[in-house]
Amino acid sequence: MADLAQLESAGLKVPEERVEASARLVSVDAFRGLVMLLMLAEVMRLPEVAQAFPQSLFWRIVGFNTEHVQWQGCSLHDLIQPAFSFLVGAALPFSIASRRRKGQNFRQMLGHAVWRALLLIVLGIFLRSIHSRQTYFTFEDTLTQIGLGYVFLFVLGFSRVRTQVITLVVILVCFWAAFAIYPAPAANFDYGRVGVPPNWEHNYTGFLAHWNKNSNLSWAFDVWFLNLFPREQPFVFNAGGWSTLSFIPTLATMILGLLTGEWLKNSRSKIQKLQGMAIGGVGLLLLGLALQWWDVCPIVKRVWTSAYTLYSAGWVVLILAGFYALIDWRGWRDWAFPLVVVGMNSIAIYVMNWTMREFIGDSLDRHLGGMFGVAGATLQPVLHGFAVLVVFWCILFWMYRKKIFVRI
Repeated sequence: MADLAQLESAGLKVPEERVEASARLVSVDAFRGLVMLLMLAEVMRLPEVAQAFPQSLFWRIVGFNTEHVQWQGCSLHDLIQPAFSFLVGAALPFSIASRRRKGQNFRQMLGHAVWRALLLIVLGIFLRSIHSRQTYFTFEDTLTQIGLGYVFLFVLGFSRVRTQVITLVVILVCFWAAFAIYPAPAANFDYGRVGVPPNWEHNYTGFLAHWNKNSNLSWAFDVWFLNLFPREQPFVFNAGGWSTLSFIPTLATMILGLLTGEWLKNSRSKIQKLQGMAIGGVGLLLLGLALQWWDVCPIVKRVWTSAYTLYSAGWVVLILAGFYALIDWRGWRDWAFPLVVVGMNSIAIYVMNWTMREFIGDSLDRHLGGMFGVAGATLQPVLHGFAVLVVFWCILFWMYRKKIFVRI
C-alpha cells in the first residue's frame, strides 16, 4: 500500500482517517496506557499489602516498585511522571505533522500550544484543590509541570536537532550548577522545622548536601514563590520535598522525548530506529548513574535532579523501545489493545482518577463489598482496587467505541 507521501505526490487526496492513523504510533499509545494504569494502580494499595508479607521476595519487589522512594533512587512508580512527560515530547513531532496536513500555520499552532499550556496549569491546580477550602496553588504535579514548559517545548519542535540538544545540555548543566552554587545547609540547620528528621538517613554530607530535602534551592524558591499566592496557612515546606522548579528539568525530559519522537518519525528502517533507542537508553542510564557514582549529582526525583532526568529517561526510552519492537516492528498489536484504550484517553483517565475514584470505590463497597473479602482481609484492598480499575477501563472502552477522545 502506498504511503502518504506517495499518494500526495501523485496528487491524490489522502483520507482524513488515514492521515490520523499515520500521525500516531500504536506503541506510544500503548506505553502511555501502561503509564496511566501504573498511576491508577495506587488504588490497590500494594505497598501496604506488601508489608503483610515481609519474608516474601515477590512482595518486597512489588512494594518497592509501587511507591516513591524516600529520596535517592528510582522505583517503577518513580517513572510514571517522567514517562508521561517524555511521551508528551515524543508525540509532538507527529502532532505538528498532523496539524500541518490540516493546513494550520505556525501562528495557529502556537496559539493552541499557549492555550493548552494554560489549561494544563489550571486543571492541575483545580484537581489539587478538590479537598481544600480554597484554591490550593501548587505547581509540582504532573499537569502543571508539563504546562509550565510546554510552550517552550513546542517552539523547540520547529528547531533543528542540534538546537534541541544544545538546549537540553544547557538546562541540565545550569540546573545542576544552580543547586551546587546555592549554599548547602549549615551544620546547625533546623531540619525539624522543615519536616525532616535531624538524623534522617537520606541526608547527604559533603558536596551532595546541596540536594538535601527541604534545605535546597528548590525549597527556598517555593518558600518565596508559593507564599505570593493566597493560602490557608503560610508555606514552610512540602512534606514530600516536591518543588515547583522541577518544571525546568521536566522540560529537559520532554526534550528527550521530542528527540525520540523525531527519531521515530524519520525515514530510517524500523530496526535502525530500534537499535538507536536501545543505544540511547543505555547511554542515558549509564550517564545518570555515573553522575551519582562520582558524587557529582544524586538521582533524586523529588527535586528532579539532572542525574535523575538522564537516568529516568534511559529507562523510559528502553521501555518504549520494547513496546516499539513488539508492536510496530514485529506487528504484535492485539495484546496491547487494553493499553491503547487507556492511552488514547490519558487526560480523561487522569481527571477521572482525581474526581471519580472515591465515588466508584464507595459504590463498589456498597453493592459488592462482601465479594472483596474472599481472599482474606490482607488481599481485600487488591481485589477492591482491581475492581475500580475494571470500572475505569470499561468507561474508557465505551468512550473508545464512541470515538470520544478528550484532548487539550
